[in-house]
Parts: sequence; C-alpha cells; structure tokens
Amino acid sequence: MTAGGGNQLISVHPDELKFIFELEKQSFCDLKVMNNTEHHVAFKVKTTSPKKYFVRPNTGVIQPWDSCVIRVTLQAQGEAPPDMQCKDKFLLQSAIVLPNTDVDELPPDTVKNIGASNNFFNKDSGKTIEECKLRVVYTPPTAAQGNLEDEGLGSSTRSPDANSTLQRLKEERDAAFRQTQLLQQDLDMLKRRRKNDPGFSLMFAGFVGVIGIMVGFLLNLLLSSPPTTE
Repeated sequence: MTAGGGNQLISVHPDELKFIFELEKQSFCDLKVMNNTEHHVAFKVKTTSPKKYFVRPNTGVIQPWDSCVIRVTLQAQGEAPPDMQCKDKFLLQSAIVLPNTDVDELPPDTVKNIGASNNFFNKDSGKTIEECKLRVVYTPPTAAQGNLEDEGLGSSTRSPDANSTLQRLKEERDAAFRQTQLLQQDLDMLKRRRKNDPGFSLMFAGFVGVIGIMVGFLLNLLLSSPPTTE
C-alpha cells in the first residue's frame, strides 16, 4: 500500500485531504490525479465514511499522460471530532484498462467502505491493482489567522482592514505556490509524453511556452513581499 505520489500508474496531489471544518457547513478538497503511463488507467475511490463525503467523479478512465480532478466534499457536520483529529481514510485504486474502455462500464457504486469488495478492482480478478491511501485532516477556520500571528503579523498592532488584506495576500500566495507545483507536474508529464510520441513536438513546444509564462508569473507573485500596512 502506497500513499501520495509513490505510485507507478498515477500520482496524486495533494497527498492528503485537507478540509476547513466549520459546524453545519460544507467544505471541499480537490485532488489532481495524473496518469504517468502510456496506457489508459481506470480509477476508483473508496472511503471509510461514505455517508460523510460526496465524491465526483468517483470512478473514471484517464487517458495516457493525461489528468483529472476529483472533488471531495465534506457534508455539513453537526459536531466536531475530539481534538479535531479525523480518523477517516480514503483509498484510490487504479488499474490499466483497454483503450476503448468506457467509464459507464465501470461499477457505479464505488464510494463505499474500504473493506467492501468489487469485481472490477478485485485483486483476485488477475489485474494489477495499485492502491493509494489518503488520510483526512480537519483545519479550523481560525488556523489561517493563527499562522499570521505566528509570523509576527498579529492583530495587536494592525487594524482589521490590514489584517484582512494580509490574510488575503497570504492565501493568494499559497494558492499560487500550489498552482506552480501543479504546472511543474504538467510540464514533467508533457516531457514524458514527448518521448513516447515524436509527433507531439510542436504541441509540446506550445505547451512549454504557455506553462513557462504562467510559472514565471506565479514565481514573481510568490517572491513578492506583502505590504506591511501599519
């Protein structure tokens, strides 16, 4: 059993599911799943708590060197777990399938208990099944403000407007950092695809140019310092 990006068929980013937890409010987390092979790869999602989460898509087929985004929604909860420690787990299974395999051919009831069996992804079926385990982390809504205070940007010496601006800038920089990581992974995937498809050179050059511009812009945003409004 592997976790995160250690798989051979697919890689998953991020390697854990983080939700901002507020009572009676939904929260979501996006997973980017990338096919690292020249084959068509089918995936399926399972969880230990199927009634708490809504997953779309919960099953599908990813084309060679392509990717997809899985959105996991935490349903509104009436109470928080002790010490905000969540014991829920997710399992993402993957297997190579034929190029003409349609998503409708895969079993639809895939978001179920991890211990449940399924013929298509059953190890006894003879297929090579790869599994990626993901843990769940709950973050209180005050955590972002707490991080600002830890960095010396606390509210004691700043107005509410300044604190709000600094928090927004920090969130934008964090989002830019995550986007830079995803773009770098896309670029690596395109390089692998180019090696396996000589006719892909022109398209590859165009993608590299666009991604290079976006990465440069995001790095410039990451390296810029937020204003220190008094």
